[in-house]
Amino acid sequence: MEMETSDILLRFAVTFVLSLLFGIERQKAHKPISFGTFTFVAIGSCGLAITALSLSQDNPAENPVPLLSAIVTGIGFLGAGALIKTTDKIFGFTTAASIWLFAIFGLVIGVGQYLIGFSMYLLAWMVVLYDKFLEKRGAGTHQRKITVCANRIMDEKTIRDLIATRKCKPLHAHLDKEKGRMCMTYLIEGARGEIEMIPKRLVEQEWFAECRIE
Repeated sequence: MEMETSDILLRFAVTFVLSLLFGIERQKAHKPISFGTFTFVAIGSCGLAITALSLSQDNPAENPVPLLSAIVTGIGFLGAGALIKTTDKIFGFTTAASIWLFAIFGLVIGVGQYLIGFSMYLLAWMVVLYDKFLEKRGAGTHQRKITVCANRIMDEKTIRDLIATRKCKPLHAHLDKEKGRMCMTYLIEGARGEIEMIPKRLVEQEWFAECRIE
């Protein structure tokens, strides 16, 4: 018996809403994995499960699960290549999850499950658009590493106050007494626009020498 359209849409809706709510809570708690990663992985898993179930119902004598799982496992290595590791953090979880999701999307469309495929595609765009909405509202989470150098030895708190992001964690400090120079490196977190304003505030300071944002 073929799965009903309403049943497919209900399963996607429940998966999307619950994973999105959990992911947003994790993002607000300043965890390194944003809500997009949770939602993409949940949508992909749901789509894969529905596809396997639909195919097994259409062809009871064949078990499609081993083939589907082999393809998704192989694509997982490609997604892992999208992760960027530094000495302090690992970035790129959402990109890796989106690669994995679209591998499943292509697989689902390839076996002719268009409703499942288009549902996954629509939900993926909803995540992207919601992320942009949060970003405009200043609620998006972006992590960067920033190094600020001063042309004299000064109070580190002065630099931190000028950075003024939601999270500012000191990572490294370098003081050169002979040259009268100091450099501070922080891991910062905040909205993209908030981070982009930091160099503009720093360049107005007489002690400012240089700044690098990675």
